[in-house]
Amino acid sequence: MTVKESSSSLSTVRQEPVAPLKGIKVLDFTHVLAGPFCSRLLADFGADVVRVESTKHPDRWGKGIKKPGFESQQDRQASYLNTNRSKRSICIDLKNTAGRDLAARLAVVADVVLENFSAGVMERLKLDYDSLQPLNPRLIHTSMSGYGHSGPRRDWTSMNFNLQGYSGLMMLTGSESDPPIGISNSWNDYVGGLHAGFAIVQALEKRSKTGVGCRLDVSQFECSVATVGAMLLYSAVNGTSPRRLGNRSRRFAPQGVYRCAGEDQWCAISVQNDEQWRALLTGMGNPSWADETRFATPLGRVRCHDEIDEHLREWTLKLTHTEVETRLQQVGVPAERMRRIQDVIDSPDGSGVFKTMEEPRVGAMCITWLPLGFSSGPWPAPQSAPSLGQHRDEVLRRWLNLSDREIQELEARQALV
Repeated sequence: MTVKESSSSLSTVRQEPVAPLKGIKVLDFTHVLAGPFCSRLLADFGADVVRVESTKHPDRWGKGIKKPGFESQQDRQASYLNTNRSKRSICIDLKNTAGRDLAARLAVVADVVLENFSAGVMERLKLDYDSLQPLNPRLIHTSMSGYGHSGPRRDWTSMNFNLQGYSGLMMLTGSESDPPIGISNSWNDYVGGLHAGFAIVQALEKRSKTGVGCRLDVSQFECSVATVGAMLLYSAVNGTSPRRLGNRSRRFAPQGVYRCAGEDQWCAISVQNDEQWRALLTGMGNPSWADETRFATPLGRVRCHDEIDEHLREWTLKLTHTEVETRLQQVGVPAERMRRIQDVIDSPDGSGVFKTMEEPRVGAMCITWLPLGFSSGPWPAPQSAPSLGQHRDEVLRRWLNLSDREIQELEARQALV
């Protein structure tokens, strides 16, 4: 073969993109949202995620409001189907000795064990890091309890809403005249899941060099505190807690959400420097009230925020939120109209984060996909979430190489439920 022929042949070869976590086995004991969101990220990146579930105590995130036609215990609600896509399910009775032994056998061949039980649960089941590490030195054992496995609050019961309050986040949300206000979506669950997922990827990278796994202890409370950010530094420097400012800033003005023409239409405007201030005035038609020198500096505008807001509202009320957005964006002012969730779904600028997944129980289903772009090409398509225990035999054969007779013996010992 000539060099020219070789080059031509190579140019026609197209390699399918390989997900970076392909071949990584994740044994997932998590429930509700924080842990399943973490394992969903791992599954999206190609990991083989096997959920350990129970027909006696199914994940309550899979209960609740269901789409028409959802009637049996095998059915799941839409949020569960999105969070647990591309995973497999096996039902094991962890209260049964044979079931615990089976779970341990699966952990021995796993790369990652992930759990978000209360502190102490995995220890009682003998599925904690200290119990499993001698059997699998390469294991990355990840715990995601509310307050971590050390400290005075390790045994506290926690939920997203309470963690928002205890971390100080609620005291930063809303206006000074409001009671503490929580972030309406499951903030702590998503933040905790992201931190845990990042930690697992880092642990896998380190293991690739050392050959040794580790224990990861992720406190969802601490993850929430870490997101408070600059407000922590403010308190450390000033020795006092910052007051709630609503939509405003301490450093620049105007900033807020302004009502526009039409029913419940709003536009968010944030002016952060003198250049944007001059651009705002240009977009507003250079009103005469803005000529006063007290508006000329960021500090002066912060002090006069109420007055500026009144003038801004007079202007925005005459225009739709789209008109305000367009006029200000054209002159370089950060301004976005307020949208409802359905608006986001229907908009073409969200096409990168949405995918349609074929879900056998409900048909075509809109899901949120990885908000990332990879030059290597399209990612493998997401698979539907599992029914309870759907992949029992498949997992036992692939992970443990069990025969039909051995699986039947586990059934007889009531290890499988």
